[in-house]
Amino acid sequence: MNDSLSISRKFSQRSVMEAIVQGGPISRASIAKQTGLSKQTISEIVRTLEQEGWVQETGRTKGHVGRTAVTYELVYDAAYIVAVDLGGTKVRVAITDLACQIFGEEMAPTDPRGGQFVVDQIVSLAFRAAKAKGVSRDRIRLAVIGVPGAPDSRTGRVMLAPNIAGFDSMDVAGSLARAFGFDVILENDVNLSVMGENWLGQGQGIDDLAYVALGTGIGSGLMVGGHLVRGAINAAGEMGFLPLGADPFEPESLRSGAFERVVASHGIVERYAVLSGNRLGVPAIFDNANAGEAAAAQVLDEVARNLARGIAAIAAIANPQKIILGGSIGLRAEMLARVKAFLPQCFPYPVDVETGTLGARAAIVGAAAIGLGQLHNTLFGVDAPDGRISLPPADVGALREAG
Repeated sequence: MNDSLSISRKFSQRSVMEAIVQGGPISRASIAKQTGLSKQTISEIVRTLEQEGWVQETGRTKGHVGRTAVTYELVYDAAYIVAVDLGGTKVRVAITDLACQIFGEEMAPTDPRGGQFVVDQIVSLAFRAAKAKGVSRDRIRLAVIGVPGAPDSRTGRVMLAPNIAGFDSMDVAGSLARAFGFDVILENDVNLSVMGENWLGQGQGIDDLAYVALGTGIGSGLMVGGHLVRGAINAAGEMGFLPLGADPFEPESLRSGAFERVVASHGIVERYAVLSGNRLGVPAIFDNANAGEAAAAQVLDEVARNLARGIAAIAAIANPQKIILGGSIGLRAEMLARVKAFLPQCFPYPVDVETGTLGARAAIVGAAAIGLGQLHNTLFGVDAPDGRISLPPADVGALREAG
């Protein structure tokens, strides 16, 4: 088969698979109507997919005059994906099938030793989750790892990730792939969150969307025209390095970022200690602010004012239709209310800001989305012409359920 026929065949296979993924159970006649392919071509492709275990007969059409037709649907457990959200304090791992149903989930504090210890921890948690749900290792085809930094595809390192020791000096992607025994994709964790919310959450169907995650650190993900913006070295959205808040020329700002130093958890704890003379964790500071303590309220006001500045910078440059707040601090209703109050004071037109509806699972959902797109491209044909990922209907209730 020459190259042009081979590519044509792959596009046909992808078209058939897309129709089954999106519309199953579906008959061959309905696939032909959707794709414009001949019934003979569809029959050949469906037969191959059925023999390889990707689709199966599910019954016959009902309610039609004349002969009934066989219907087909995707075999959802034909392959599984490991979806990982790695943070500076916690790592969350899930196993998802081809319908993005979560079959196993594990969470643990991130190993503070970093480097290979974190790699081993991720792999151990993933296989533990799979075993708990009876998922065979040989059916896991891919892992998508959300990391707090900028993955370097050439070296496998993760840059700009000060909260995970050693990731900037080792081949993280290669180490994970060797330990897992299958392919691994590294993606910025906030990029995954914006994809998750765009697919099933607060930003569903919005082509111009931003996501700001505030917690141990701060980062942002941006979609423009329905496409994820990664930048030249995958560092687009490293919001912590905005030259706002702390002095960007101080050495510490080159490590953790001037903006991150004043809005993320460490900065909140330090500022509260200065104002109150006490050292408390972030949840306790929120509790004190809600109880009316002046020092705690001042700290949250200062954080919200700075966060409003950062959001205004995103709005001025990218003009998204909506900006979603996430992360352990960004999801707090008290922070959202303050940001909404301060934004009109520093920006000339309205900005739609809301908290995410997927909560802590946003990055996991986004990782599943990336994984499904990659598997569909690898297994069922060439990439979609416009580069977008076509995703199946998912069990939204299961994905939004609290972890």
